[in-house]
Amino acid sequence: MDRMKPRLGTVQETLLIPLYARAVENRRESPLLRDARAEEIVAAIDYDFARFDGLPSLTGAMLRTLLFDRWVADFLAAHPDGTVVEIGTGLNTRYERVDNGRVTWFDLDLPDAMALRAHFFADTARRTMIAASVTDEAWATEVASRTDGPYLFVAEAVLPYLHEPDVRRVVDLLSGRFPGALLALDTAGPGFFDTQEQHDALGKVAACMHWYCPDPAGLAAWRPGVQVLASHTLTSLPGPLVDELPVSHQEMLSALAAQRLPQAEGYRLNLLRLP
Repeated sequence: MDRMKPRLGTVQETLLIPLYARAVENRRESPLLRDARAEEIVAAIDYDFARFDGLPSLTGAMLRTLLFDRWVADFLAAHPDGTVVEIGTGLNTRYERVDNGRVTWFDLDLPDAMALRAHFFADTARRTMIAASVTDEAWATEVASRTDGPYLFVAEAVLPYLHEPDVRRVVDLLSGRFPGALLALDTAGPGFFDTQEQHDALGKVAACMHWYCPDPAGLAAWRPGVQVLASHTLTSLPGPLVDELPVSHQEMLSALAAQRLPQAEGYRLNLLRLP
């Protein structure tokens, strides 16, 4: 792998935060998940990752990733030959963690992010990288022309960074081209959105959120028929997932839930069915 310095004026530093969270987790004796590839990528990039060391939000990023991985695994259990599209894929390694040997997978991100990603990943018979904006209809045409679905779109730590008109366009695009598809996304409520400059990780990078969503159910007002199949805060994760966490993490989440902090309660992980 080539050593490089990301062009941080265009490649958002935010894509490095979850990557580093997984790399750090992989070093632990009993990690929440194994991701050796993330550790390899971190070692190959010339960047001061130490600025994120010890930040509590790295654990939050890991818990979000665990839930999104679970949703993808559940989708593939029900639809082994289905199609997954990772929106704003950055340097994600979800395919390496959940591939069932049959899924058709698309990694989608802006050209500069995909140029960085191309140093570490390559297309295969079932996996394709697409360099495009999520608001561009051309990528949706390509995916629809190559697969019949069913579809799961995964947008982890992506849509809050868009402006609301663009988020609306994404919801309309996915609903219009892939009716009945699933969409996994995170949303930032006012409590989280208004304090992002004080966030332990986001406060260290230039990128900022532009869209907040007080209630994911409100997306149905944009596109009638949108169904919220699941919506969780980091302190109200599904019971079966929490039961699998180390006791120390369960205790941490219980203590955080008791505080009912607006920052924690205003950030949600959602699974929608599009009309």
